[in-house]
Amino acid sequence: MPTQLQHESKTKILNAALQVIRAKGYSATTVEDICHTAGMTKGSFFHHFKSKDDLALGTVAYWDQMTTNFFASAPYHNATDPLARLLGYVAFRETILQGELPDYTCLMGTLVQETYDTHPAIREACDRCLTSHVAELTRDVEAAKKLYASGASWTAESIGYFIQTVLQGSFIFAKAKQSPEVIRENLEYLRKFLTVIFNQPQSQTGTKI
Repeated sequence: MPTQLQHESKTKILNAALQVIRAKGYSATTVEDICHTAGMTKGSFFHHFKSKDDLALGTVAYWDQMTTNFFASAPYHNATDPLARLLGYVAFRETILQGELPDYTCLMGTLVQETYDTHPAIREACDRCLTSHVAELTRDVEAAKKLYASGASWTAESIGYFIQTVLQGSFIFAKAKQSPEVIRENLEYLRKFLTVIFNQPQSQTGTKI
């Protein structure tokens, strides 16, 4: 059974991986970078992980657990109305745009862009994590659809994926522009989009959106 000290050393390595991979990308990250950031030796690294790829898989699982707990405890869940929860989620995403780019961009998006064709196990792990988050959003979308847009032709899952697509695409542009402002602007458009599809306003041609 791992000791408390072993658990702490592994957590340091995982936290270092989160920081370095999001800052440098997976290909440019080395075991030495991780050890330096964690303040650990390579011996300690290989005690916990067989390779850099093994670390990546461990980091995905660690990130998934951390973000699941983080969003589960967010205040937007307190709303009883599912649309209010969705709009609260969008607002919450804006409030957590704090610190430097690696602090608020997504590990999954960074990893999967680099590994989708070369590291299938990492790609699959990222897909499971991203899909799990989409499923959480989809539940509220489905509930809101029943209340406000029961006749709409779109599916709740498609909107869940769209929300995540807006976020992941925004993270890419934030990296390109070295600023979170593009994320904030896109989140505002996302909020307006959700308001429109759930209120089903008439377009100029009289066709429901």
